[in-house]
Amino acid sequence: MDYAIALAVFALAVALVVIGPLRHGQQGEAAEEARREDLEAAKEAKYREIRDAELDHRMGKLSDEDFRTTDRELRSQALEILRALDELDSGQAETRR
Repeated sequence: MDYAIALAVFALAVALVVIGPLRHGQQGEAAEEARREDLEAAKEAKYREIRDAELDHRMGKLSDEDFRTTDRELRSQALEILRALDELDSGQAETRR
């Protein structure tokens, strides 16, 4: 009887050790997917801001100098978002190998 209980406890411990990394892998994938969704949403919002600034400039709401400054800043921020997406993609590609 004691032997059976010890064997069951040992089997449970082994199962937890084996399943642990698998569970953490799934959580990591979910976090990565959430990050991707956030970055994609930020990218679309930044593109929308760039288009809005271009429209404001064409309508005369922004001077040439203000438009250049705003456009440069918005495009710089968009590039940062795109780089973060690329890093995420390259990290996934390495994980799959």
